[in-house]
Amino acid sequence: MNLLKDLLKRLFHKGDTSTQDNPTTMLHLIACLGNIGAEYAETRHNIGFHIADELARAAGKTFEDKRYGFVCRIRVKNQELLVLKPSTYMNLSGNAVRYWLQKENIPVERLLVVADDLSLPFGTLRMKPGGSEAGHNGLKSISQQLSTQKYARLRFGIGNDYQRGGQIDFVLGEFSEEELSRMDERVKKAAEAVKAFALSGIDFAMNHYNGK
Repeated sequence: MNLLKDLLKRLFHKGDTSTQDNPTTMLHLIACLGNIGAEYAETRHNIGFHIADELARAAGKTFEDKRYGFVCRIRVKNQELLVLKPSTYMNLSGNAVRYWLQKENIPVERLLVVADDLSLPFGTLRMKPGGSEAGHNGLKSISQQLSTQKYARLRFGIGNDYQRGGQIDFVLGEFSEEELSRMDERVKKAAEAVKAFALSGIDFAMNHYNGK
């Protein structure tokens, strides 16, 4: 009888990302945006790669060079995360995201894109279930390739301390010493938000990490 109840419970909650009601393991794609190459490694636009590296480091995993990106699989309790650092450069991020969603048969509902955000103060986190790209070329590419803006994204604030016309130089510039002194703590907080998304769903993650 208990076995039958458990089977029915799993069937009715198929596709639900909340692990409280669904104890089965599900695979999530965590697409962390940035540009490959040493010249971009420490730039503001690459904060997504830093968060990906923290997720891998905490799990004791390393990235493998695969098609369209560097990937690693990590386990967070009873959920599995496929962490992706696209190798397509920022403006073609959608190619990598679409490929790995299709290859691993992951629904868009279990996609989380991690990117930098000029409209937020440094280190501020904001998770949303969808919306506009706010001029971010990586998000634009993903929206075009997926034909939807309805995918979760975690934005990491990089501030906007630049003069008119200086946006490109700013995002491709490096963090200040003051920002670097806070970087480890903020990146770890962002990694926590990613795990919360996979474990408890986007509503929980937004309530506990937005603005933090």
